[in-house]
Amino acid sequence: MAAAVSPAPGRSVRVRVPATSANLGPGFDTLGLALSVYNELVVTALAEGELEVHVTGAGADDIPTDASNLIVRSIAYAYEAVGRRMPGLRLEANNVVPHGRGMGSSGAAVVSGLLAAKGLLEGDVAIGPDTLLRLATELEGHPDNVAPALFGGLTIAWVDETGPQYKKLLVHRGVSPVVFVPDFTMSTSLARSLQPLQVPREDAVFNVSRSALLIAALTQSPELLLAATEDKLHQNYRAQAMPETERLIRALREAGFAAVVSGAGPSVLVLADGPGRRLEAAEVAASVSKTPWEALMLAVDFKGGTVKDQTEGST
Repeated sequence: MAAAVSPAPGRSVRVRVPATSANLGPGFDTLGLALSVYNELVVTALAEGELEVHVTGAGADDIPTDASNLIVRSIAYAYEAVGRRMPGLRLEANNVVPHGRGMGSSGAAVVSGLLAAKGLLEGDVAIGPDTLLRLATELEGHPDNVAPALFGGLTIAWVDETGPQYKKLLVHRGVSPVVFVPDFTMSTSLARSLQPLQVPREDAVFNVSRSALLIAALTQSPELLLAATEDKLHQNYRAQAMPETERLIRALREAGFAAVVSGAGPSVLVLADGPGRRLEAAEVAASVSKTPWEALMLAVDFKGGTVKDQTEGST
């Protein structure tokens, strides 16, 4: 018997998903932080076979408006995973997360689609957090961005024989993020291709120690952030493709700021140990670089992605 189409046309949900910054220096493919910049979308079920995609905001001119759209593909992936036929869709997305800048835009799209499917299927099929993380990791390829986008806060993500896992931690209230966003982009696949398949044992041990220290710095002791964000696994190898990013990070760190590449770059994340220090970091950025960097003074998002029923007449 063919799977039933669910839900009936007219059901609508609103989804909100935060930006993320992965790696945080030494925590390559493991650590991620949710940030207070959000993509929002409203998804409405239509008659089967219909599709309308409307996108405004960041990257809108470059985002597909057909079935190849990543949010649409993620919704379809969730429906297939739970054995339901996807209805027609109207997708109205407003993107604020910068595209191609190392702030988790693709992860946000994947999570947006999965949460939309979860909301549309509410009352028919329950999609729990473990399933959401598994599906998101299958679509994205690794869990370091999708885990904080789903669950908020600081997340440690790993994969074992049962699939992707995560642990969410609360960030010390003294940690104040600022992201410096340039007007140029960086391909994640290119950034990853610049890393060697093997690294010296000393570098691996170095990053293990700094990753452990970073957890303590982010949750208990922000004064340790500068030392805790040192890295030898990925940033130096990627620097050749992002010279302006590397130059800004070096200047900020020499001035005492915990600056790292945000995700695959080219944005720069500074984990300041107080709100006032962010303004000082912005002054350093303005003084040392000819590249215009937009300073986003952000908070840590503790909630993660959300989905709410928007159907007319719903309570």
